[in-house]
Amino acid sequence: MVKIFLDPGHGGNDPGTIGNGLQEKDLTLAIARELQQILESNYKDVNVRLSRTKDRTVSLNQRTSAANQWNADYLLSIHINAGGGEGFESYIWRGNFNGKSRTEKIRSVIHRAIIDEMNWRDRGEKEANFHMLRESTMPAALTENGFIDNEEEAEQMKTKQWIKKVAIAHANGIAEAINLNEAESSDAPKPEEGAFYRVVCGSFRKLKNAKERKYVLNKKGFQSFLSPYHEEETTYYRVIVGSFQNKSNAEDRLKELQNIGFDCFITVFEE
Repeated sequence: MVKIFLDPGHGGNDPGTIGNGLQEKDLTLAIARELQQILESNYKDVNVRLSRTKDRTVSLNQRTSAANQWNADYLLSIHINAGGGEGFESYIWRGNFNGKSRTEKIRSVIHRAIIDEMNWRDRGEKEANFHMLRESTMPAALTENGFIDNEEEAEQMKTKQWIKKVAIAHANGIAEAINLNEAESSDAPKPEEGAFYRVVCGSFRKLKNAKERKYVLNKKGFQSFLSPYHEEETTYYRVIVGSFQNKSNAEDRLKELQNIGFDCFITVFEE
């Protein structure tokens, strides 16, 4: 079981940064909750715990103590920036410590995944003497996700779509960085009964290649799942981008994917 500790920055009587009708503490909690749901729903053998699950005051010491006592495998502290800028930056502790090389590697993978997903200005992979990074006993990083006092970025922050997209970006990075295993295809949603149409966007012998295709699709806004397919003595991993009882809906999805360059086909699946 992989234990991931998420820290929604600030909370309670500490609002964090403020701007354009927003408070950092509300945004970080919304992102963390969404991120928890994504990780626990899409990956197996994952346990996610939050430093706070509602708007309440939690000291920095309480946060790192909770993570350390739980023996978390990874800690991620989520924040929103301010100060007249734009874009994304991430931090690890600036000191010398055992495991720094691994901490740097994990952070770099997460950083890149977020930049790729959000298309933000890259403000760099940085180091700082932040408590959450200094006092945690496991690999840890802190992310600063946009500027609350940037009017253009703040308008996006007000939408549920932005919250979900930021959470997906973090989930993609975490999953890649610490090698989370995706949930089995049986967890994927299915129609109530009978035959239905699946849109297949890639069939691969190597599971790694199927996961890479799933990652690319996710970045483009398409949810998908993997389904093993056996042909004679060979197992293929199909990337399924939708299961439909109505064939015309499957055809619409097929055209949508083909229009952006994917080679896909429809197959009939019977339960």
